Amino acid sequence: MEEIMFVLQGLNDTRTNKQIYFAFGLLIYLLTLFINFTLVITIALDKMLHEPMYLFVCNLFVNGIYGASGVYPKILADLILDSPVISYTGCMTQIFIIYSYGFCEFTCLTVMAYDRYTAICKPLEYRSIITNQKVAKLLVCTWLYTLLETLLGVGLTTRLPFCGNNIDKPYCSNWEVVKLSCTDVTVNNLYGYILILSHFFQAVLIIVSYVHIIRASLRSKTQWIKFVQTCLPHLITFMNFTISMLFDAMYSRYGKNEGSQAVRSILRMEFLIVPPLLNPLIYGMKVTQIRHSFLKMYSYKSKALRQRYY
Repeated sequence: MEEIMFVLQGLNDTRTNKQIYFAFGLLIYLLTLFINFTLVITIALDKMLHEPMYLFVCNLFVNGIYGASGVYPKILADLILDSPVISYTGCMTQIFIIYSYGFCEFTCLTVMAYDRYTAICKPLEYRSIITNQKVAKLLVCTWLYTLLETLLGVGLTTRLPFCGNNIDKPYCSNWEVVKLSCTDVTVNNLYGYILILSHFFQAVLIIVSYVHIIRASLRSKTQWIKFVQTCLPHLITFMNFTISMLFDAMYSRYGKNEGSQAVRSILRMEFLIVPPLLNPLIYGMKVTQIRHSFLKMYSYKSKALRQRYY
């Protein structure tokens, strides 16, 4: 049986300036990889950063590399080769990577909110609550939960027959593929709402945690400084990711294909492009210990190179 090929129509409006879009996309992708890899290496090499908060942040950077690598190569290839088609297997693989990236990002942000809540609201108990063993369990559970909910969603999609193959996005989206089905998709739709409710519950947990964190931080100047340095980056990341992912989910289900396709595609890709690039910049600049460790490592390498060649 011949494998179905899907046509990704989200890049149709970029054909006249595809070289410019390709150059810009390649630059952003390489910059995303460089910044995330650099900060992952910085945290891995500095034993002072082997603390729960920094390990959770490192997981966020690793997930950013994973998510960016699931979408950029295909989009860049489509721009330069002008052949925006993808096989059924490739489409399901891309859906799995993109959705597991999104679910992992949200779950990781929930775990980080719990960590910061414990650190600021229960500082004397922090070391006994957030142990190394608990950090390892939280990281493992983050990925297991992510993979489970993604596998269920993709599994439900793979059982469907399709009557069409045109996807109004520059990448494969689960709901866009489901809408091409010839059969009843009530189960897929119901599972989608279950996922939305699940992550809505996570969002509520994060918001409640930060209400308590802000209350505790207002009690003293020291706690407020700690909040600004370690919690504000997390809050910015959470708001940016939640708004952009919610927009994509709601637009896919209820939006109309009106206006510029290029603008629609950029807005619907925001949660895949901005967080992997923005997260390391936010944490690298705002979290003092990461910034100092990076500058220390960079100055050491620069000095070593100067001594070697000069």
